[in-house]
Amino acid sequence: MPVWRPMVATDLPTVMTIAARVHADYPEHEAVFAERLALFAAGCAMLGQVGYAIAHPGVIGAPPPLDHLLGTLPRRPDCLYLHDVAILDGHRGGGHGRAMHQRLCRLARSDDLPRLALVAVNHSEAVWRRLGFRAQAGDQALAAKLQSYGPDAVYMVRDL
Repeated sequence: MPVWRPMVATDLPTVMTIAARVHADYPEHEAVFAERLALFAAGCAMLGQVGYAIAHPGVIGAPPPLDHLLGTLPRRPDCLYLHDVAILDGHRGGGHGRAMHQRLCRLARSDDLPRLALVAVNHSEAVWRRLGFRAQAGDQALAAKLQSYGPDAVYMVRDL
């Protein structure tokens, strides 16, 4: 049974393979994943060869557009932004997502970040609601960024 471990640069080809299968409708270049790992390795993890998670400090209401390089982390982050949590079919439902969620909550608290934020795609809003996230409305700038994620994208926040 796979367990979560820190991600390293040599994991990026596996990340790309998993992303292509789990998020086929939301492609991102490898440079996006490599940059997140370089900027905030503490938020990047692998579930053996079957899953990965990428998170970094962010600002509520200001998620990066899909397939977008950050350049740098925000000066005054107020959340841990979950860029992606992807687990291959056949390995879901074993508590791996919940374990990663708990890990990210601990990471956010240790970095004095009072909230988690994400963009739910693939009709996953209900999954995130069960973990305590709630949909959050935003302004036109947020709506414009969400367009890059597709019509079912929902911006969600969880207070810690």
